[in-house]
Amino acid sequence: MQCVRKPRRTEQEDEQLREATQRQTRTNLARIGFIEDEDVKAMLRGSYLQKIKSSSWMKSRFYKLQEDVRTVWYDSQKILKSARSQIFSIDDIQEVRPGHQSEGMQRYAMEIPTDRCFTVIFKGRKKNLDLVASDAKEALHWIDGLNKLKKRDSTMNKQERLDQWFQIHLQKADMNKDNKMTLDEVKRFMQMMNIHVDDMYAKELFTKCDKSKDGTLSGKEIEEFYKLVTEREEITTIFNTYSNKDHLMSMEKLSEFLRKEQRENATQEYAAKLIKSYEINVEARNDLFMTKDGFLFLLMSPEADIFNPEHNKVYQDMTKPLNQYYISSSHNTYLTKDQMEGPSSVEAYISALNRGCRCVELDCWDGKNGEPVIYHGYTLTSKILFKDVIQIINDYAFKVSQFPLILSLENHCSVEQQNIMAQHLKTILGNKLLTRTVDGKVPTHFPSPEQLKGKILLKGKRLNRLEDDQSGSVDEVSDEDEAAEMEGDEGEMEKEKEKKVKLSKELSDMVIYCRSVHFNGFEDATANQVFYEMSSFVENKFNKLVQDTGTPFIQLNARQLSRIYPAGLRTDSSNYSPIDMWNVGCQIVALNFQTPGEEMDIYQAKFRENGFAGYNLKPRFLREKKPTFDPKNLQKGPWVDRKKLHVMIISAQQLPKSNMAKPSSAVDPLVTVEVFGVKEDNSQKVTDHINNNVVTPALSARAGSDCNGDSQHHKGMKCPRGCHRYVPSHPPANTSTCTPLPALTFPCRQGQYRSQLTARHHSAQSLITASTGRHDEMIPVCLGTKIGIILPLHSTHCHTSVHPSLVSTGDNRRPPGDNRRPPGDSLLHLVTTDIHLVTTDVHLVTTDVHLVTTDVHLVTTDVHLVTAYFTW
Repeated sequence: MQCVRKPRRTEQEDEQLREATQRQTRTNLARIGFIEDEDVKAMLRGSYLQKIKSSSWMKSRFYKLQEDVRTVWYDSQKILKSARSQIFSIDDIQEVRPGHQSEGMQRYAMEIPTDRCFTVIFKGRKKNLDLVASDAKEALHWIDGLNKLKKRDSTMNKQERLDQWFQIHLQKADMNKDNKMTLDEVKRFMQMMNIHVDDMYAKELFTKCDKSKDGTLSGKEIEEFYKLVTEREEITTIFNTYSNKDHLMSMEKLSEFLRKEQRENATQEYAAKLIKSYEINVEARNDLFMTKDGFLFLLMSPEADIFNPEHNKVYQDMTKPLNQYYISSSHNTYLTKDQMEGPSSVEAYISALNRGCRCVELDCWDGKNGEPVIYHGYTLTSKILFKDVIQIINDYAFKVSQFPLILSLENHCSVEQQNIMAQHLKTILGNKLLTRTVDGKVPTHFPSPEQLKGKILLKGKRLNRLEDDQSGSVDEVSDEDEAAEMEGDEGEMEKEKEKKVKLSKELSDMVIYCRSVHFNGFEDATANQVFYEMSSFVENKFNKLVQDTGTPFIQLNARQLSRIYPAGLRTDSSNYSPIDMWNVGCQIVALNFQTPGEEMDIYQAKFRENGFAGYNLKPRFLREKKPTFDPKNLQKGPWVDRKKLHVMIISAQQLPKSNMAKPSSAVDPLVTVEVFGVKEDNSQKVTDHINNNVVTPALSARAGSDCNGDSQHHKGMKCPRGCHRYVPSHPPANTSTCTPLPALTFPCRQGQYRSQLTARHHSAQSLITASTGRHDEMIPVCLGTKIGIILPLHSTHCHTSVHPSLVSTGDNRRPPGDNRRPPGDSLLHLVTTDIHLVTTDVHLVTTDVHLVTTDVHLVTTDVHLVTAYFTW
């Protein structure tokens, strides 16, 4: 078979292509305001930078900012490499650290001048990139240039983001750089944006948009073609309902839409403010009218989120005793991978603290040269210095949350090195370290998170109680070792003979409100323990203790703190579900933060609210002095208030493909809605899948019971022509009615249920429509994802928050850093906490792969229509 080669370009064609590329680069620079920026120009020229992985692996690689001014390409020398493996996006960068401010730099590059070194810290699980420039000037170009682009990217509004994304893909599809698109180039353009249309239909639309009749599209013609293939009938229906014959929505009609559809107390003055903020047509904006494009931008905005913006800050009562809050907690925080051989790193502490964690773990052992180290004892995990961890904690403890941080010490050190630990804690943490009670007196109850703001508490062994004689120097206490509790062949807990360790008085005196003690049963805890004494429970022991009833554990947690941690057999750093522990009021439920998955999605969703404080107030019936609630045996009480949650899945748009490297890869999206909570609330419903459609799949939720046209629950949710499209709650009189959209229905025992569905958007392409209502109305939810709804057993009101997180493809839970990605760095995630339905774990199920996102919330406030984006 003869090989057909593509003819090589002539020198003239090469020169024309270079000039066209330079014009595109200048256009992109002008669009973001960096046309004369020397740092960005230097990055566009490219540099040879030394990449550092170890003391023996330091190799030069060429790095260059691409013409789109959004991605950086580098010359990888790997044998098996792809185009996507050689680039990273500005969106992927979390921060750029100059000098020796990373673990790798401190280990392997301390001899290299500081002004030549810098580190790129990525979001998600991607490894840090440690780089060394040839001189200080070159390093500064990259440090300042990346920071400028990152800052500019974070401040772009939706229109700028959309325009940039559109133009970049347009430029990539224009192979000959003539600013015109042939039919083949238009098809490539659509394919790059994950839009697939039939060839005949594409040709029909192409001909319709080719106003010049020259066989190409340019400028507005391309935009018109794009709008035609991405048209959303459901959004058009809503807009047409409230717009006039000129297709303009007046200030009065917008306020009517907000009141009737969004169920907001919106005035005309508020509607005018929205028009001024989001209408992109200057003439319409000046006349206080909104076009369809402006309406779409409004639906993309934070104002259209059902998420209550007040919950982006601390709104709960933070003056209750410490044990009345759920506390975000990490297990073996120092590990970045598995529990047996994985590396330990101070970066793991930075990651946990930046995610709102308020209880981190330190497993301390004797190290060389008199310096204590942290690692997972009796394993092959690497070791890091205790003092380095404390320094990092001092630097990052209160960057995200000002509320108290708990250091959970597992102490295996000799007395001598315990004294060194105490000195490091004092000298590095200074006044942040709590070394006495709040008022200097023997306490009778826990202080509140508000009283402990900016303070670091130690959890560990203590020689005596706070009210006892404080004299003495060294004594023995029982060893607190998680590895000491092992699982027998039949799952029963076997305790080794209790070991004793000597405890330094200097370290002991630093433990104030979190004294670790052994658990000898609920009766013993009630009779013999004081409120500031707490026990840790391996997950298997917890499950055994609550097998029949959860009331004793709830009563324990109403007096004291308790901590739950993963079983020793989870050597892969997998996680358990925290739901059962929260159901009985356990405060410190520690998970492996380094392992993504449904469990961490639920966890991060719960703690995303309340200003990301890391403290969530427990429901009232779990805070009573003599609680009677039992999640294992639900009886009548204030927590039982039967409701029904109705969820309608409508549609989605431009969902990510399962394999971006394969243009013809098929996606058959479906939606799973799942409720997590007490046993009686757990439920799951699944929609039908849509064959090979990621552009505008209509995901009508037929998984529920058949829809009854007379049902009051479907009032106002009817579709013209039986096409299963969304129609406003108050359709115009001439709208024909037919079979209502089917709903997914769940029994719900949450008190005073008002739903709020929060959907955060970080991209400008994939539009999802959602709205929520009270329990007797439909809740349309437009997600091509799996929505997990958590019922955290709160009884008086609902609230929520959104936490952006990276989508996972296969086992790699972060988006590939390629330049074909829509702008943004996270997928959408529904979450709610507190009495609420907490939606976490958004999953897009396809035939090939399971794409996952995190953090969305089903939460409070009345009916809302919300738009959101997928980013991947």
